[in-house]
Amino acid sequence: MINRPTPQQALRGAVVPRPTTTMAMSAGHLGFLANRLTPRDRWLAHMLYEHRVLTTRQITELAWSRQRVANLRLLNLYRWRVLDRFQPRLAIGTAQMHYVLDVGGAAVLAYEHDLEPKQLGFNVDRALGIAHSLRLAHTLGVNDFFSALINHGRQSGSPGRLTAWWSEARCAELFGDAVRPDAYGRWDTQDNELEWFLEYDTGSERPATRLATKIAGYARLAVTTGIVTPVLFWTSTVTREAAIRRALAESVPYLADPAVVPIATASIEQAVLDEAIDPSQAGWLPLSRQATTRMPLIDLTAAWPNVTPPPSDVTAPQAPVATPNAAARGSIQLAPPSPMPPSPDSSASRR
Repeated sequence: MINRPTPQQALRGAVVPRPTTTMAMSAGHLGFLANRLTPRDRWLAHMLYEHRVLTTRQITELAWSRQRVANLRLLNLYRWRVLDRFQPRLAIGTAQMHYVLDVGGAAVLAYEHDLEPKQLGFNVDRALGIAHSLRLAHTLGVNDFFSALINHGRQSGSPGRLTAWWSEARCAELFGDAVRPDAYGRWDTQDNELEWFLEYDTGSERPATRLATKIAGYARLAVTTGIVTPVLFWTSTVTREAAIRRALAESVPYLADPAVVPIATASIEQAVLDEAIDPSQAGWLPLSRQATTRMPLIDLTAAWPNVTPPPSDVTAPQAPVATPNAAARGSIQLAPPSPMPPSPDSSASRR
């Protein structure tokens, strides 16, 4: 049976108009953005500069109350070249949008800090390159951990809030000579506070040999700085957590002073079974022969009496600095953004 051919334009999806790279960094476009970007938009650009990629769901958890409203705002930020986006291919179903910083957002971020855009060291090709990175799932897993904590802290009546979240890249800049954590975080309640390094385990590596090296690095860092900082291992399944605990139990006794590396583990599977809605409520189990009861995140401070209280100024605003590695690249590293979003400007967010 012969049919009329489908016109080519009917096979195309809707094309979202966007300025060119040159136009997105022009004075005219930056002036256009000055009247449209809210404090929350600028904060989101800073978060993506720090943490590289966030999904629609994660962004909604971070700063919006409804996904539809977040989607409408993200579409505008994409149109204005503040953000860029990609959609990974899934074997089954459709992936949600993944957002990264774009040239317009990087320029705004630089000028906000009295820098030239090139001083940020931002590269749009590298930003989108994470779409093809073998580290994409790992990065998203770490960001899932922290976006859930931030969402918890945003709820009315929440007893705690996340007050610090440093990325893997920032941790590498600061601690890379000794160890490279996946992130650093700090959780505060009215009565207590806890800081930690996060090790997010995807289950793709053999834990025994890898963990022995990492634990030794954390011990060197604690001895060098004189600060005892707990290390949290977050993994996917109960079985994998058990394997990690066995490997840790073999490695930790070889340290000169095991007390300088307090460790606790938890798994997403166990958290789901316990109906915990985020990592602050998940059941964390300290690495100790005496530890038999899982506990919420903040209660871990009682299990580690030798842990140094976090400095009170860890979240204080800092000026951009040229760290040794950043200086070698000819760039300047911005201070980490506050994990908690600014209050939304309801009038501007509808633009």
